[in-house]
Amino acid sequence: MDAKENVYDVVCYGEILWDVLPEDIVPGGAPMNITYHLKKLGLNPALITKIGHDDDGKRLIHLMERNEIPIDFFQMDFELDTGRVNAIAGENNEVYYDIRKPVAWDNIAWSDAFEELLANAKYFVFGSLITRNNESRNTLYELLKLAKYKVLDINLRSPHYTRKIIEKLMSDVDLLKLNLGELELVTGWFSDYKNENERIKMLQEKFRIPNIVLTKGEAGSIFYSDGKFYAHPGFKVELEDTIGSGDAFLAGLISKLSKGASPSDALEFASAMGALIASYTGSCPEYDIGEIQNIIKK
Repeated sequence: MDAKENVYDVVCYGEILWDVLPEDIVPGGAPMNITYHLKKLGLNPALITKIGHDDDGKRLIHLMERNEIPIDFFQMDFELDTGRVNAIAGENNEVYYDIRKPVAWDNIAWSDAFEELLANAKYFVFGSLITRNNESRNTLYELLKLAKYKVLDINLRSPHYTRKIIEKLMSDVDLLKLNLGELELVTGWFSDYKNENERIKMLQEKFRIPNIVLTKGEAGSIFYSDGKFYAHPGFKVELEDTIGSGDAFLAGLISKLSKGASPSDALEFASAMGALIASYTGSCPEYDIGEIQNIIKK
């Protein structure tokens, strides 16, 4: 591997695991999903995470290697198991998660190698789930001191978060991504707002977040960027499941923004990306990049 290949465009931090579905077991974890899609989209992402010394961990390593995703920053835990999540389908295509605890990714340790990694990366992507345990949370706080452009995929999973930590995370990010339920929950801590735009504007002003993106499932998405609102109605596809579609959406958004695309163009591409993954089973299916443009053209 030459020096250029050692420089990573995006660093993702957090959980890697297996989603146990009613009829299948598929790889998951938002940071891993985002890393997978960024790689498919032509970027060079790195993932900081931790697996157990078990068959589940080995299978994830094989998956990464098969998709040419570097495992340089994978740690191994010899006591705790690789993460697993039981995904339970609910009404209106909602998915509920029973997340095992403690597991390997709860104990991601600091490494001095992270300093050079973050020094060269354009984006740093993380979520709130990784903060449920002290060690991984403290490592995150150290990484945030080094990161140039911080992307918070808030990803609230009850009971694995606290208001205090969420407010701390939102106070120093460049891009916040959340869904409609998360927007209503977080803004409900402060006051009662009448519409989505008011809620987004309040978060921007209170926490000084320059870019906020809201996903609304079949109702599309909103991107508030540098004082302007952009909206997209979403794309209609034959739905398979919604697992990982939000992660794919964010990967699509980052990939376009990293190449200098306008907010509206980035939002359109991200919307198509999310729709494409919703038409497949699982969060990291095999797909061709051309399928994204086909959705946009339709």
